[in-house]
Formats: sequence, C-alpha cells, structure tokens
Amino acid sequence: MTMLTPPSFSAGLQLCSLALGLEVSVGKAAVIYARNGSDVLLPCTFTSCIGISRATFSWIQNVPASRLASSPLQIFQGVVKNKDSRPEPLVNDRLDDKYGLPPDLPLSKDNREFNISLLLRWAEFSDSGEYTCAVMNPKENNAKHSATITLKVVVELEKVDNTLTLIILAVVGGVIGLFILIMVIKKLVLFILKKTREKKECLVSSSANDNTENGLAGSKAEQKSAPKA
Repeated sequence: MTMLTPPSFSAGLQLCSLALGLEVSVGKAAVIYARNGSDVLLPCTFTSCIGISRATFSWIQNVPASRLASSPLQIFQGVVKNKDSRPEPLVNDRLDDKYGLPPDLPLSKDNREFNISLLLRWAEFSDSGEYTCAVMNPKENNAKHSATITLKVVVELEKVDNTLTLIILAVVGGVIGLFILIMVIKKLVLFILKKTREKKECLVSSSANDNTENGLAGSKAEQKSAPKA
C-alpha cells in the first residue's frame, strides 16, 4: 500500500530544503587581520535543517593568477559524518601542517549548526587574499554552498583608539548626571516650600484660636446675651 505524503508537508520540506537546507556563513566581518608570524582562525559554519550524512567541506585559497599558474588552490578538505561527530580532515597535502582544524571545535549546535573553521598557522604576507569555505551535503541531493572571507596579513595589528568614544560617553554621562541632579534639587525645593507653607498655615490657624479664647472682638464671649436685671 502506497502512503501519500500530505501536500503541506511536502511543500514545507521543499521550502526547508531550498531556504535553509544548506547555508554557509563566515561571520559578519568581511575582512579579518592577522599579524605576520601568528596563527589565525578562518571562521566558517554551515547549517542544515534536515540533517547531514557525511557532509564534505573544503577550503579554497583564491590565489591571484600572477602568483601561481593555477587558481584557485584547494588547501584543505574535511568531513562531518553525522550530527554527533566533529569535523575530521580528509586530505591535507601540506607537509608543514600549515592548515588544520582547531582542537577545540565544538559539537553541532542544536544538531543544525556545524563549525568547520580552519586554523592557519604562521601567517605570512603571501597568505593574504580571499578564502572560500564550501560545503556539500549528500543527504540534500549534494547541495553545495560556499562563503568567502578576506585575510590581510600585516606587520602589526592596528590599535583602536577609543579616546573619542570615551570622551563622548563621559559627556553623555555628565549630561545625564546633571539632569538627574537638577531633578533631585527641584524635588527637594518643592518639598521644602510645601513644608514651609503648611507651617505658616498652622501658625495662622493657631493665632486665630487664641484670639477667640481671650474674648477679643468677634469672640464667643461677646456673643453671650446680657444678664437680666
């Protein structure tokens, strides 16, 4: 007996496969910098909404034609066997072990996001250029996607001057603090004026009561009827 797949389920699966089936990302920074002679991590992750089965990935250096006869150059290949396994190298022909996977790569995030970042050791000026991270997942009809990041190797990393930022933050903080101080002083002045007004009203009321009791003009004593002869 043949079971029919509901149209809504098929449409949803197809949409998942097309939109989020396989997506590769190298992060928000289009360019990363590394100091000459240091190690640098080339970031890359890929996501799959229907799972993976021996997903293979490769790193390609887009070498300018003026430097090498053939371009681009594949520098690393690896595989992620399933959602519970870490990335493993497939082919690495570099005898000096210049490229490799970081030893502390985390497992997949929510069984969907996989980290396949590449560690480039002893960065040289000649390593500057574009690097492409490409992934192919057989479980998704060998869908293949890629993302590219630019590496620039420099003598020294430029130090970011945060002086202007600190000045702006100090000015803004000072203005906010002054505003709060003015509001507190205003509240205090209004409170003092209110208490002073209440005290004056109390004194006036007390004085009027004393005059009444002493039999002065308008007092209750004058309002009594004269005694009969």
